[in-house]
Amino acid sequence: MNKKESKDLQQHRNSLVPLDERTWQGRREWFFNRDYTDSYEEYYEGPYKRAEVHQKRLLAQLIKSDERIKTLLEFGCGTTRFTRWWKDIGIEATGGDISPFMLSQALYRFDGDLVMADSHYLPFKENTFDALAFITTFEYYKDPIQVLREAGRVARYGIIMGMMNRNTPKLIRRRTQQLFGYNNFYVTAKFYTPSSLKKLIHEAFKDREYEVEWHCTGLPKWFPVQQWSYPVGDFFGLYIQFKEPLGDGEMG
Repeated sequence: MNKKESKDLQQHRNSLVPLDERTWQGRREWFFNRDYTDSYEEYYEGPYKRAEVHQKRLLAQLIKSDERIKTLLEFGCGTTRFTRWWKDIGIEATGGDISPFMLSQALYRFDGDLVMADSHYLPFKENTFDALAFITTFEYYKDPIQVLREAGRVARYGIIMGMMNRNTPKLIRRRTQQLFGYNNFYVTAKFYTPSSLKKLIHEAFKDREYEVEWHCTGLPKWFPVQQWSYPVGDFFGLYIQFKEPLGDGEMG
């Protein structure tokens, strides 16, 4: 990053929240703490780069199986790391987030539309987008059933989800680091498995017709495959495909 780019980014980081404010409204989640949000992109460019490649490959495979998807709202978009990527697979994306720190960086990095809102109460009409995406953000929602129903209201055809899997040896490391104060990213997170997430989906959409497809990745480098249909791995992608948009006698 050259000096001009660095200066521009600094200005955008200051655009929604004064630069001297380190936290937002006393919230304890890491995405309301500038010490974490301002270095978020560096994490993906460093130790998480390999994982990101496999995650995007899996998400693309899932969502491109539904040819109806042309537009998408990614909620919990953060700095728009994934939001910027959707266009690479032919999908026009809009980003949304509740964190002004994240969106301050997103304004600099993303040239599409952005909205600051709460995922429990999305400020959009029914069927505004073809799909809605949650990429490693669903773990932080206080009322996941409400969030799913809001997503199903706003999305015509489906919901794509990228999840930190509970069925991984790294869960022990995550919780141990958290216990000793070395990792604040997961303090308020709840981890799901494909099975436990499917139970929530059934509760949220019991009056709608849909299909669910999922696969796991985040497997060791030495492992013979990097993606499979067993519920073990650091990350799983899941796609909820609605038969019809909301309406026509379905859930209201």
